[in-house]
Amino acid sequence: MSSRGLGVVAGAELTEVVRRAGADHVEPTIAGNLAVRDGTGWRRNEVYAGQRFPSFAILVPGDLPLLTTELGTVRSYFESVLPIVRSVAEPGATIVFGSGTARNAPDGMAGDDALRRFGEVVRTARDVAAANDLRIVVEPLSRAETNVLHTVDATATFLDGAALDGVGVVADLFHIRNEGESFEVLRRHGDRIGHVHLSDPDRRPPGTVDDVWHEFLAAVHDGGYRGAVSLECRWALDAETAEAEIRSALERVRSATATATAPARTATA
Repeated sequence: MSSRGLGVVAGAELTEVVRRAGADHVEPTIAGNLAVRDGTGWRRNEVYAGQRFPSFAILVPGDLPLLTTELGTVRSYFESVLPIVRSVAEPGATIVFGSGTARNAPDGMAGDDALRRFGEVVRTARDVAAANDLRIVVEPLSRAETNVLHTVDATATFLDGAALDGVGVVADLFHIRNEGESFEVLRRHGDRIGHVHLSDPDRRPPGTVDDVWHEFLAAVHDGGYRGAVSLECRWALDAETAEAEIRSALERVRSATATATAPARTATA
């Protein structure tokens, strides 16, 4: 297991369920969960008051089109929401910038223009996050979710081209499999991986569909990543069943990673 442990992406309704199931941390979603609408602005969901988290997901709501909204308005959103995140974040906490609907390029926008504008948006998010002792990582997403940045390799190239220093890439097994990207990219870009999401196909818990996640975690480890891993899965709707599913998934992943990373024993006479 990584040095920062194994967590679960969850909304407020599952936070305590995830903790009871034995996760090392909870990864709250931001838009519409931790940060809730308050008229034309945003306020903190007070369910989270007094808590601290190492990572967060779903940064931008789908109804804020990042590539066509005036950049000052986009900055205002980050300046409103990221202090809310900071109020419940561990120092240096990770913000996963996926938000596929929000970052879609509209019909007629050239690919280069979309990437140039998204670079401006990510730079703005990075700088506002840094001012709040937070760290942005960009998540490649499947084509079904967005038309901008689908692979780890393309995202690393994008970050380099836009000179976005200090921004990592999310390795999410769900999207990597959907895009057919080789796990070798995780070894090649191991120093760029800033966060990891784990699930089976259709966002099922790891180990319920197949065992490809073993190979994925091995590749991430080979690349040098030692940070946190979060399960991003669909769980049962009732809390009791969800808790059992989460506990089982956590146990499977911990068992597999402990075996994979255990030092070899030297035979003795």
